[in-house]
Amino acid sequence: MTHQNTGPTVLAVSGNPRPGSRTLTAAETLARRVAALVGAPDVETIDLASLAGEILGPEHAAADAARERLASATVAVVATPVYKASYTGLLKAFLDLYGPDGLAGVVVVPLVVSGNPAHALVGEVHLRPVLVELGAVVPTRSFAVTEDRLADLGPVADAWLAREGDALRRAVTPPDPGAGATPDRAVADAFAGAAR
Repeated sequence: MTHQNTGPTVLAVSGNPRPGSRTLTAAETLARRVAALVGAPDVETIDLASLAGEILGPEHAAADAARERLASATVAVVATPVYKASYTGLLKAFLDLYGPDGLAGVVVVPLVVSGNPAHALVGEVHLRPVLVELGAVVPTRSFAVTEDRLADLGPVADAWLAREGDALRRAVTPPDPGAGATPDRAVADAFAGAAR
């Protein structure tokens, strides 16, 4: 996938089947902070609730347009509430519209909103694997938040970015070819030399 030299693009995607949900608000809040971190000028939003009928139907032109927007983003915050200890069926149906590697090269931050802290790992256990299967780069831990923290989400998002921001920035910023070997490249070179 290629991105034009207009700078990074950041997208907030909500898989909540309720239009204008708190999940959407949480995705937009985190996406705005991610945009500031990576130097993106603004944030675009996809609320899958507005596309639900199309996603599940035989004709889905608007859903295909949303799918293309996500596949061309630099960074996407993909958010879901927890339903039955997993992400929503709406989000799954949308992601199922992609072929293999449909999100290749897109840096994705999984965001999970739950009513119980026991569901904090839904992003890691259920959502991350499907995103990786689609070729997305998922360099950070999932952003997991309970519903009782949504009213004052800013400090929670800031604390998450303090922990995960460097990994996210590295995934978005291409390495400087003049900066020498990256640690991964140095390790690969060392193994290649040892094999000779």
